[in-house]
Amino acid sequence: MILKKGNIIKEFELLRVVMIISHLFEEFGENCVHHLRGMFAFAIWDDRQKLLFIARDRIGIKPLYYYQSTKGLVFGSEMKAVLAASGVEKVVSPELIDRFLTYRYLPGNETLLHNVRKLAPGSYMIARGGNVEVKEYWDLKFEPSGLSLRDAEVRLAELLEETVKLHMISDVPVGFLLSGGLDSSALLSIATQLGGHSFSSFTVGFENSGIPDERPFARLAANRFGSKHYEMTITASEFEEYVPKYVWDIEELVCEPPAIAMYYVTRLARETVKVLVSGEGGDEAFGGYQTYRGRLWTNRLKRALGPFGGIVSTGLSGFGRAFHSARLAKYAPMLGMPSEQSYYGGLTNPFPYFGCVARSLYSKEFRRQLTDNDPMRVLGRHLGRAPNDYVNNMLYIDTKTWLPDDLLVKADKISMANSIELRVPFLDHKLLEFSASLPGNYKVRGLRTKYLAKRVLQHHVPPEILNRKKVGFPVPYESWFRQEMSSWLKGILLDSKSIGRGYFERNRVESLIVDNQRSGSHSSLLFSLAILELWHRLFLSGRDSATERPVDINSRMFRGRQ
Repeated sequence: MILKKGNIIKEFELLRVVMIISHLFEEFGENCVHHLRGMFAFAIWDDRQKLLFIARDRIGIKPLYYYQSTKGLVFGSEMKAVLAASGVEKVVSPELIDRFLTYRYLPGNETLLHNVRKLAPGSYMIARGGNVEVKEYWDLKFEPSGLSLRDAEVRLAELLEETVKLHMISDVPVGFLLSGGLDSSALLSIATQLGGHSFSSFTVGFENSGIPDERPFARLAANRFGSKHYEMTITASEFEEYVPKYVWDIEELVCEPPAIAMYYVTRLARETVKVLVSGEGGDEAFGGYQTYRGRLWTNRLKRALGPFGGIVSTGLSGFGRAFHSARLAKYAPMLGMPSEQSYYGGLTNPFPYFGCVARSLYSKEFRRQLTDNDPMRVLGRHLGRAPNDYVNNMLYIDTKTWLPDDLLVKADKISMANSIELRVPFLDHKLLEFSASLPGNYKVRGLRTKYLAKRVLQHHVPPEILNRKKVGFPVPYESWFRQEMSSWLKGILLDSKSIGRGYFERNRVESLIVDNQRSGSHSSLLFSLAILELWHRLFLSGRDSATERPVDINSRMFRGRQ
């Protein structure tokens, strides 16, 4: 955490962070959060006012959970800490199971457990005299700056250098997670140009994966910028071995197969460094995902089709199902949706193509409990604040949902499982506020994503990395579920305890597994179902996923934070 005042950096080297924050609170009260820059989650007890003050950073990089009842308030940076307190009831909310299987994560401030909640990003809580009040102190405002493209380039270059410089402040070695993509490579380049440090870099690949290998591009960046490079290969058996520990470490319901790769690469890195820098957030800030381009053009087509959009949508959706086209399955339904629904975020996907398969698995009794449930309702508050610019609308919704409730949960929990502090320069709030001040066509222009950012970062990365097609960080779990991990998957999902929970019909789950064995099109849903079941066993039953033996937290995969 970096403070605003210029002379505070020297003090930071001498004083404990807790002393700095307590002095800020003493001077500014609840407004102390406005003088902080970076990631944080903290609590202060003011004995004079008999007041508890709890705050979370603007973006939600660091988590904070709490449980409130008539008996009092329990809070912690981990959900496990909250659940360990006496009197905390573990009651599952059926509507949140439905929400998870709709989005593949849980947007919003709820967890799967009733009354166990997350303090929202950019918020603080005041508890005093039995009363608890939560206030929002920051939101991402899309207020046009009017900057020309050239002026925006200059300002972005300045901000990137500033935020990278701040994130390099450390009294322990700093390393870089290299994905082979633009963002992480550019951050290493900028840090190297700033000088004063030598860096290590880390990346991961997969055995016999049949997917794009990021390691050659990571090596290219490491060689270009002179970092000492480390890499490793993950097998299907290693992926399978960590899944129960993944559920234990991440605590929340999040379908993120790349998180398992992050676990292994941060475990590799912890032998060398204590701090890692990651490119997380660059795509959300500057429109880097291909889905932003796809949804922008789909929306334009929808507007051009007018009243014929529904007919075209039905036809293309049927064509997509017949030929197992993931792209048509994703975009065709948008053509027939009401305008307000088509305005959801590019990565926040509550639409029928995402949720209908999951709901077809539900038992009659479970369906009955969901009669009035609408998983899209959780986004209503954000839709009311979203800007009219279509691209910026998507970026805002994703910054308020997908980013803190999926991507950053993975980044923080999994890195901390290996005692690694993960820093994310692209999520500096000043950088995000600058991006929000720019029009959407500075981010997605024509068929080009991340338009402005690439114009700036082209001076920092090799053209082989700048111009390569974005592949994200693919993990070959789809093929593993059909081959090496197929027995494991069936053992989890068709087990009598899993079916006995009453959520799903056994024959429908079995049919889904068989269909996935043929087409591979349901891997994300199957992984989500496995996570849901393992979560129940670990957090409600305390049972191991594969053996049904009690979990041994002292075993090799359950040692927790080292």
